[in-house]
Amino acid sequence: MAQLHCYVPDNIADKFHQKAKQANLSTSKYLALLIKQEITDEWPDNYFDLFGSWEGEPLERPEQGNFENRLELK
Repeated sequence: MAQLHCYVPDNIADKFHQKAKQANLSTSKYLALLIKQEITDEWPDNYFDLFGSWEGEPLERPEQGNFENRLELK
């Protein structure tokens, strides 16, 4: 397993340590979790189960108005 090293300001490191402690994780495991969440290319579990689950008022698209005229790109 690879090791990564980074430098952050002390105030950021303090906040990071607090967040890791709140998550009951070591700082190393917490950082690994954040990195994995950021770079994963998979959909979250049950993501597609949300489609069609809206229970509020029906959504209506407002009037869009007219298209603007733009100059042709050359």
